Amino acid sequence: MAVTGTAAAVAITLPGAAGAENLPPSAAGTPGTTSTAAGAPGTDARGADGAAGADGKGGRAAPPATVVPAAAEGDRGTGTDPLTDAELARARDLALAPGDTATRQDVDGDRGRPQHLGTELADPVPGQEGRRRAQVRLYDYARDELVTRTVDLTTGKVESTGVRRGVQPSAHPEELRAAMELILASPLGEGVKEDYRDATGTELKGADQLWFNGDVYRTYREKNVPGALSRCGEHRCVRLVTKVRNGAWIDTRNLIVDLSARNVVRVG
Repeated sequence: MAVTGTAAAVAITLPGAAGAENLPPSAAGTPGTTSTAAGAPGTDARGADGAAGADGKGGRAAPPATVVPAAAEGDRGTGTDPLTDAELARARDLALAPGDTATRQDVDGDRGRPQHLGTELADPVPGQEGRRRAQVRLYDYARDELVTRTVDLTTGKVESTGVRRGVQPSAHPEELRAAMELILASPLGEGVKEDYRDATGTELKGADQLWFNGDVYRTYREKNVPGALSRCGEHRCVRLVTKVRNGAWIDTRNLIVDLSARNVVRVG
C-alpha cells in the first residue's frame, strides 16, 4: 500500500449471510415449512386447501409460479408515463440539432457535440396534455455553460433554450470516465497504479480495470479549497470513489479533477 504521495488501498469486507439466524422465521425462512398457529388437541391442523399438517402427510404440491413477460415498450408513452427509449433518443437528437451546437464542446473536447447530462419528461402545457415534451440538459465545455432545451416530441420542434453559468448538475457517467482517464494520465495517478499493483499483482493499464463512481466537487462543502480549484463551480469539477473490480477499494477521494481545465489536483 502506498503511504506518502499515493492513494491508499483499503480492503473492505462486505456483509454476508451472517445474522440471518437472528431473523424471525418469516424473514429468515425455513426450507419446506410454513409458520401456522397450533391447533387445539384433536383438531385437524391442515388448512382448507389440504396443506400438510404436523405429520407431513396429506399435502398437495403448490402449483408452479407463472412468469408474466413484461409488456413490449412502444415508441411513444402517454400522459405522464416515463419517456421511452425511442423518445429519449429523439429528444436528444432534437436538442442537438440547432446550428449553435457546432461551436459547443463535450467533456472529451470534441466540437459540435455538447456533453449530454440527462433527459426527463417536461411538464405538459395546460390544455395540451396529449403532447409529449422533454427537457434535455447539456453542458458546453467550450463556454462552461449549462444548456437546457425543451423539445416537443410531437411536432419535433425545440420550444426553448436556456443557458446558465455556475450551475453544476450531477455528473454523467461519461464525465466520470473522462475524470478517471485524466487521473491515470497524470503524475498523481501513479499512486493509484501502485495500489492496484499491490492489490492484484498486475499492472493497471486503463480505466476498464476499475470500478468507479462519483459526483460534482462542490467547494462550498469544503473547509479548505486549494487555489487551483478555486474556479470549481464555474468549472466542472468531480471527485471519484474507486475500487478494483471485485476487489479492494483504492482511495481517490483526495484527487479532484477539473474537467474544464483538464487537470488533477490533490486536496487534504
